[in-house]
Amino acid sequence: MKCPFCGTFETQVVDSRVNEEGDSIRRRRRCMGCQKRFTTYETAELRLPQIVKHNGKREEYSDQKIRVSFMRALHKRPVSTEQVDAAIDHVNQRVLALGERELDSRRIGEMVMEELRKMDKVAYIRFASVYKSFQDVDDFQDAIREVDQ
Repeated sequence: MKCPFCGTFETQVVDSRVNEEGDSIRRRRRCMGCQKRFTTYETAELRLPQIVKHNGKREEYSDQKIRVSFMRALHKRPVSTEQVDAAIDHVNQRVLALGERELDSRRIGEMVMEELRKMDKVAYIRFASVYKSFQDVDDFQDAIREVDQ
């Protein structure tokens, strides 16, 4: 770590403490050149993947877009905000766990469908009808049969 006072790269860690939440470390350091002390903070940097759309266009991962998808599918359905938040967190965790730099949008859609299927069957059918581009009543009947299994 470079000293902010004199620019020397030789510093010594004097004290380290984990914060209350457990997601960062505070380190007190002493410069071996000028002997001044300073504090640094260390946190994990989580990088969400780029999303590759069906047309090949790439965009940043957005949990806000996932929230909108859930809210549209769950419109006027008896599902609590806490359940929606938990489902979004579950999708986000699965995306992070994949560790991919790029992720196909279809894969995200599948994850959302899985969560909706667990939460509310009507919302699942709503989402699936748009996501899978249902063309006629037979597509709906197939999806309903799939949910009832």
